[in-house]
Amino acid sequence: MNEADIEPLARGGGYRCSLCDVRLPNSPTLNEHVKGKKHQKLLNVRNTRKSQQEKSVFVSGFQKGTSNLEITDYFQNFGPVASVIMDKDKGLYAIVEMESDKEVEKVLSIPRHSMNGQKLRVKRREYKEFKYIPKKKQDPGEKQFIDFEELSQALCQAIDVDEQLKKLLEIFEFTDNERMLRKLIVSLLQEVFSEFFPGCKILPFGSSVNAFDIHGCDMDLFLDLENTKTYQANANATVETEGDIDIKRDTQSESESEESILTDIDLKTSTTPEILELVATVLQKCVPGVHKVQAVTTARLPVVKFIHKESGLQGDVSINNRLAVRNTMFLQLCASLDPRVRPLVYAIRHWAKLKHLAGNPFGGGPLMNNYAVTLLVVFFLQNRTSPILPTANHLKEHAGEEDQCIIDGWDCSFPSDCSKIEVNTNTETLCVLLAEFYKFYAEFDYAGTVISLKDGKVHVVTDFIGPDSDKKIRLGPINIQDPFELSHNVSGNINERTAQRFKRQLDEACKYCRSLQYQRKSNKGKVWGIVRLFQPLSSTDCSPAPSPGADHSAGKEMSQAENSINIPFKLSCLSEQTRKRLHGSPDFREMWFDKVCHAVHYVMESILKCSCANTEENNIQINDAKITSSNGAKNIEEEINFGVKRPSPVEEKAETSSAKRAKTDTIEAPLYQGEVTWHCTVWNRVWIGRRKVRRQLRYRTNESDSSDCTVISSLETEAKVTEAILQQQEENGDKSSPLITFKFSAFLVGGNEDTKTLIRVTPIEECTLFIEFFHFLESFVPKMVEKCIEKSDKIY
Repeated sequence: MNEADIEPLARGGGYRCSLCDVRLPNSPTLNEHVKGKKHQKLLNVRNTRKSQQEKSVFVSGFQKGTSNLEITDYFQNFGPVASVIMDKDKGLYAIVEMESDKEVEKVLSIPRHSMNGQKLRVKRREYKEFKYIPKKKQDPGEKQFIDFEELSQALCQAIDVDEQLKKLLEIFEFTDNERMLRKLIVSLLQEVFSEFFPGCKILPFGSSVNAFDIHGCDMDLFLDLENTKTYQANANATVETEGDIDIKRDTQSESESEESILTDIDLKTSTTPEILELVATVLQKCVPGVHKVQAVTTARLPVVKFIHKESGLQGDVSINNRLAVRNTMFLQLCASLDPRVRPLVYAIRHWAKLKHLAGNPFGGGPLMNNYAVTLLVVFFLQNRTSPILPTANHLKEHAGEEDQCIIDGWDCSFPSDCSKIEVNTNTETLCVLLAEFYKFYAEFDYAGTVISLKDGKVHVVTDFIGPDSDKKIRLGPINIQDPFELSHNVSGNINERTAQRFKRQLDEACKYCRSLQYQRKSNKGKVWGIVRLFQPLSSTDCSPAPSPGADHSAGKEMSQAENSINIPFKLSCLSEQTRKRLHGSPDFREMWFDKVCHAVHYVMESILKCSCANTEENNIQINDAKITSSNGAKNIEEEINFGVKRPSPVEEKAETSSAKRAKTDTIEAPLYQGEVTWHCTVWNRVWIGRRKVRRQLRYRTNESDSSDCTVISSLETEAKVTEAILQQQEENGDKSSPLITFKFSAFLVGGNEDTKTLIRVTPIEECTLFIEFFHFLESFVPKMVEKCIEKSDKIY
């Protein structure tokens, strides 16, 4: 038994065989497994592979078209050759296996190898650890996936990036047979459903028909029952007008003899789940070659799923998705207006999928869908100096009477004939456009804007957050407004983590596209052009995005300072009162920045008990300010004199509620603008042991107030934690003397990147404790600032 292959599991959980990738419950089962055929076979395969690798060399640099026999003849000069394995394209490399490792040493002892006048690059074959990958049964609906190596070899043969993009399109788009198969399935479904739902239409939409099809994509179908509803209503009206009851009964019996399912359901009054259950019955019992039919009636968009048995194609049938059909026609029109649109969309969608940003195979989740990625490309092309694609408003102006279309109250009009649209004069190459796409979105303010394809520009996010605003839309970290259904944010499911990863990948792609490796073909057989963009993610790339408190993005001019804290603009952290104030404000960034500065000052002085003083260069105006926190039924109002040392809690005198009200009505606090700087002093090690003290405080609170439903806010908790730490340090005899002095500089960023407040933390005097304290601040300050802003309804 090879002990390296057997791993004992914790807590008596048995064993795991890493070679066979199986778990075993006990020692007897383990012994049987080790002696079994599977384990012994894999052991032999691994030993054989290892022996082959030790006796092999990696060879490259020979002329394209060199035969297997020529390479064999050359290396036989050093000893017997066991085998030669050429790469699939017979032109990049070869693996030469010798009879023994002695021949390998002879080969490697020669410093220079040349064959047919070409200098060969010969090195020892790299050792790859053997890993067993069990064969999986092919799922009929499993989507085809092209291996990176296979794709790389195909694309590296192109002469330039433009040709690479066109070749990528050819690799992924449907073949003629695939298109024909899908048309036949739609025709079959149309024929069957017309028997049961007279006048109905089966309309395909989505990736299958929007000009951006890809091998194995689902078939999205819309069952249009409007004509059927009219047919049913007319039939019922005819029956009701018959005066003779016998005639009515005869008519009903004739309908029943025809086994029409419309006698069992009223399409106008029935619910969507009821109709879909009927659709599922027709699919399952009446459509040949269809199986695994399932009505999913509880989803956000209820559908009936099915699989075409012979081809393995998966399909969804919906009955309330007319807007999606129109969106599909819009994308078809965009693709027909310029031949560069399709290659660009294919490349960016494939990049987004490989970077785990879009294309969730299981549906839903916090990833972008392909429609959102496609709209990003369309918006980018609308915003070139010489626009390549027109805006939705521009298309509406060219729509004729036959093109007018209103769906669910939304104007979805645009011309069906692309010849009505003037030809664009843009001459940029695909290579330039792809690089510019990444640059365009790497320098984009996602948090503070909403992307509008309707008029081809961005709107400030505060236009959409007012309570009386007619622009109701679900806002998030990335906001892409549907070109027709203006209340729909097509990227509304994106969370903060995915958005941060999206921006990071955009930055990396933007940097790469500026390099010569992207722009020029490699003469040394290395990957180049768009291939590098499609490299699978490493474990570090898949790791969570950096904490929002620390700005680690390289290349940003304002974030090159090593000690900087990033506080991003988040709508979710704004209270209703704050939203009302920011609604429609063109300078919402400055107003939000002022709130952040007040909150930062409050966190440093009132929670961490640091001394903070404004510098003379601060641009400060005077306004009323107050932070209110709630503790169950109690309202605790803390008046904050920014830039002035706070009095000790012992010095504060008790006041009546009326006196407090008068005081808070007249209290003044600065309105921060531009760059704001404080000189701060840390008197105690308030960052050490906070978790332990916090846990002790919660335990005491639970014991003393077990019958009380009082809820203590996180701000109050953290303030009490600091007070407890200060008390402990005083009891231990620690003197309250300055430990760290530093400068806090806050400034606003936005417009050409995400709206955020950047804080540079610079030590005034070098101190060994500063780095330790800063690492605490970069996670603590953003969290507490968010809590302050959430509770700042009465900050002004």
